[in-house]
Amino acid sequence: MSANFEQIQKFGKEQIEAVQAATSEFAKGLQAIATEASEYSKKSIENGQAFVAKLSATKQIDEALKLQSEFTKTSYEDFIAQSTKLGELYTNFAKQAFKPVESAIAKVQGK
Repeated sequence: MSANFEQIQKFGKEQIEAVQAATSEFAKGLQAIATEASEYSKKSIENGQAFVAKLSATKQIDEALKLQSEFTKTSYEDFIAQSTKLGELYTNFAKQAFKPVESAIAKVQGK
């Protein structure tokens, strides 16, 4: 009976460790995503401010249209690159966060 209790206790400890590892990975992943989103937002605001400064200094409409076109193009390219990067971060986040849980489940199924 003592052996069964020790097995149950070991199993419970393994499960708690798996949850703690998953929680840690979860927090790290969210932090990375939040940092990346924050940096992109800051960069976008700075680019927008620079664009407005350049636009206000223009004297001719064709120059203003050219600036607008360039700003739109670079903003779109930056957005697509950032969306791709965030998608990769979310994918890695999900894989890493659930890896400890998956190994715990595999142990349970193996027993």
